[in-house]
Amino acid sequence: MEGHRAGLGGRGRVSAAVPLRLLLSGPARERLGTRLGAAVVPLSLDEAAAGAPFDAAFVSRDVTGLSTKHQVLPATQRFYDALLAAAALRWVHVHSAGADRPVFVDLRTRGVQLSTSAGNNAAVVAQTALAGVLALARQFPRLLAAQRESRWAPLIGSGLPRDLAGQTAVVVGWGAIGRQLGSWLAALGLRVVAVRRERTPAADGGIEAVSYDDLPAFLPHADWLVLACPLTARTHGLVDAEALARLPPGAHLVNVARGEVVAEPALIDALRSGRLAGAFLDVFAHEPLPADSPLWQLPNVIATPHSAGFSDGNAARVEAIFLDNLARWQAGQPLQNLA
Repeated sequence: MEGHRAGLGGRGRVSAAVPLRLLLSGPARERLGTRLGAAVVPLSLDEAAAGAPFDAAFVSRDVTGLSTKHQVLPATQRFYDALLAAAALRWVHVHSAGADRPVFVDLRTRGVQLSTSAGNNAAVVAQTALAGVLALARQFPRLLAAQRESRWAPLIGSGLPRDLAGQTAVVVGWGAIGRQLGSWLAALGLRVVAVRRERTPAADGGIEAVSYDDLPAFLPHADWLVLACPLTARTHGLVDAEALARLPPGAHLVNVARGEVVAEPALIDALRSGRLAGAFLDVFAHEPLPADSPLWQLPNVIATPHSAGFSDGNAARVEAIFLDNLARWQAGQPLQNLA
């Protein structure tokens, strides 16, 4: 175990004579196969539950399945229980970009290194957010409602969609998702304001960068408030009733960040009153979104089940990030995407 203890903090080299005992799902083991290398001993959940010690774990998508951070299904909980009970555990890699599930918070508090797959689905999430902007801008909720009623309802008269060119999009979070989306919105002719931790110039030409502290001053000019930020102490509840009230009448909200970034009751009130013209929401304060939530039925809302980043290429990208970190761990090098 000395080699793995030396790896804590990303320092030291793991001896080839000391194999890394790795907990992972059966499907992940089959997919990764020999790519794990001879110095890795893969363990099944049954072996771990029977008391076999392990040093590291890979939490793949098939482990979490339909579980959320608010509702953990039995099969997922069994894997989490094995993680929490593992005294030798030093490192966990997760398939997601975020690591705010309670089990991961507990592990970090205990000193376990936690690395994520941040960036693996950034382009996919940005595409989904752009689709949300375009769907709302072109009034797809209204058109789809008419379709379901077999009603011919052209977009004419006082309800004509506004041209996107010339509007302002305030993008909160300027990581890989925000930057990609911002470039696309700018190409469509929107003025893009990037909100980031510090008021430093954005690398993208023509895009203004401001800090979180500057956000209230820019909300009255935001035709589109797009949330693509991580959930942190700074962003929790960032868009509250006061922030929503600062938006101009007819503004839209797009949230592909985390549900807790927005005060959901205040958002529902703003959507019901019509002051907020519409919202595309992929994340919610509680997931799954309860069946009695008004967000399911509001005509100016597109609600999707936290699936903005899903695509058939994700698994391969996640595994590439994991294998890179595995090599780093074995070489005693700092891990990428530490949470």
